[in-house]
Amino acid sequence: MTRTLKGTTPSLSAIQAPVRSSLDRVGDEIRRIVVADFDDIEEVNEHLLFMRGKLFRPTLLLLSSRVAGRDHPETLTLAAVVELVHLATLVHDDAVDHSALRRGLPTVNALWTHQVAIIMGDYLYSRGVSELARTGNIEALAVLANAANEMSVGEMRQLTSYDALDFSEEDYYRLIAAKTASLMSAACEMGAIAGAPEYRRPLSQYGHNLGMAFQIADDLLDYTGTEAVTGKPTGHDLRERKVTLPLVEVLGRASEAEKREIRSFFTRVDPTDEEIARVVDIVRSRGGLEYAAAAAERYAEQAREALAEVPEGAASEALASAVGYAVDRRR
Repeated sequence: MTRTLKGTTPSLSAIQAPVRSSLDRVGDEIRRIVVADFDDIEEVNEHLLFMRGKLFRPTLLLLSSRVAGRDHPETLTLAAVVELVHLATLVHDDAVDHSALRRGLPTVNALWTHQVAIIMGDYLYSRGVSELARTGNIEALAVLANAANEMSVGEMRQLTSYDALDFSEEDYYRLIAAKTASLMSAACEMGAIAGAPEYRRPLSQYGHNLGMAFQIADDLLDYTGTEAVTGKPTGHDLRERKVTLPLVEVLGRASEAEKREIRSFFTRVDPTDEEIARVVDIVRSRGGLEYAAAAAERYAEQAREALAEVPEGAASEALASAVGYAVDRRR
């Protein structure tokens, strides 16, 4: 199979081309699922649907369902449910982190209250699960339920990692496996269950490794990206005292003076831009960014290898291209 060359970064629109007609209908399917006869919920729903993201996870699900050349009508609902669960996690994350902006727009907790954000996250999740149960696809329901449980545990781990400068590389990988890779793996596996069950295992493995690469790259963007790329202010993770791979790796090799600076930074209630920039400088000078980039590429390569078991075609080619997009999201 012709695979996208490493070093080239396809646009998301090109990756989504094989499933564009279905993706264009995912928004309507989401609206159908979350409709409520309660005005306050409808008001928040409208805001959330307006700030909906790039539908990357539904794209993975739809592409995975078509690797065997089949198109099952159920996949549209599955794609909408996966996006709803993802959106629910973002609403909860923003409430936990007290974030004011998401993708350049006010968060639910900023516009309403933290209580409303938690309740709306629960509502989105419960509506998604209810709709999935309605389809009668117990296997897909089990996969999604397991991913949701992993994400919840991951969020608890992340809460306890604040100010934890003894956070190890193993701790970090375990965190992102739960927080990000679990849902991407579930999206691919659910797609396979619906349209290509014989490729369920390799597509699940592909999704896991893609998710790991995706999250490492996302954490790198906190040091190197812009708000237009990440959807959040650069330095957001450091401002929230979240320890990610670039910093984890550097902490083992930093000088005593640098370690004192970093420890001092993590005691700040509201660190300044200059203090954030100093930590970024230490991470850069010690090679933390290169180390994290190499780790992301290792997982990306494992994702590519998992696709070797999948038949050639437009869908599998797009999944291969998604690996490049995951590690270098600039378009």
